[in-house]
Amino acid sequence: MHKATILREPAEVVYAGELARLAAADAGPRPAGWRLSPRAVRAFVLGDDELEVRPKFYGDDALVDRCVVTLMSNRGLLLVGEPGTAKSMLSELFAAAIGGDSTCTVQGTSGTTEDQITYSWNYALLLAEGPTQRALVKGPMYQAVELGKVCRFEEVTRVQPEIQDVLIGLLSDKVIHVPELAGAESTVFAERGFNVLATANLRDRGVHEMSSALKRRFNFETVRPIADRRLEAELIRQQTAALLAQSEVETRLTDDVVTLLVTAFHDLREGVTAEGTVIERPSAVLSSAEAVAVGYAAGLDAQYFGTGEVGGDHIARQLIGTVLKDNPDDGKKLRHYFDIVVKPRAQSNPTWRQFHTTRHDLDR
Repeated sequence: MHKATILREPAEVVYAGELARLAAADAGPRPAGWRLSPRAVRAFVLGDDELEVRPKFYGDDALVDRCVVTLMSNRGLLLVGEPGTAKSMLSELFAAAIGGDSTCTVQGTSGTTEDQITYSWNYALLLAEGPTQRALVKGPMYQAVELGKVCRFEEVTRVQPEIQDVLIGLLSDKVIHVPELAGAESTVFAERGFNVLATANLRDRGVHEMSSALKRRFNFETVRPIADRRLEAELIRQQTAALLAQSEVETRLTDDVVTLLVTAFHDLREGVTAEGTVIERPSAVLSSAEAVAVGYAAGLDAQYFGTGEVGGDHIARQLIGTVLKDNPDDGKKLRHYFDIVVKPRAQSNPTWRQFHTTRHDLDR
């Protein structure tokens, strides 16, 4: 497939230049099976000005350090938190930096089965030849064990508990058994560098409790929303610009628009404005990832249905859809926000004035 037709490339491709610069300058000790030293992995995630490696995760440097240490250990890493707090992005970055491959992934769902995690069979070959290596279809976890990679397990708590527990033996004994094969082929011992990096959205519906035995085999790290508005604004500015560029859209979010977007999200997320006005928090998830999605959609709206300049009204239209998508009752809370907070701001700020023009959309 031609590169231009790929909608989204993995982190090891997108940041290939940065990874190459880090590897060339990396003089630190590397754990067995790692392509970069722990310091270089940290620099890849948090940035390095000298090597022109841009920050990709904002908000908690100590969290990144703890995650890297866990991935060097014999325990798995489980990133938990609210939806949209960059857990999946963080796991992808770690996998790309450590093993050069972030695509060794299990996407957990209520229908995930054991053979989708470990191995299955090519049944035509199985019938023709019996259980052989040629008939074996290696799943993501099998490949990670065999090659000494980090295997990402997305949404592990969406998987049925009895299927989750497949990970207990893998994390304890670091081995996969294939009883259908004979002799030495029936046991695959993990190469150095193998580990499991899982994520879990504890707020989503359909979540299954993990067994205590499985919990003991993971170190838990909570990824929290970005509290620093300046850092969140920088993240939104960078990511919306990258998404719009990928869509071949020239428009970009101005500083005033980014400030409005960050302020509105923090107001609604925290239930109190910077001025001290208390408001009811909507039940919708208002994460940094949602803010980026709103900014990106506003840019597309301005490009294709407006003059190409993103205004407060474009942000408001997309924000309304984000807030109301989970619970229509949140409309009352949003109307209150417009009347109590947005209206006074609109009197002295043109960007907030544009934002307030969409108030009538909430009455439809």
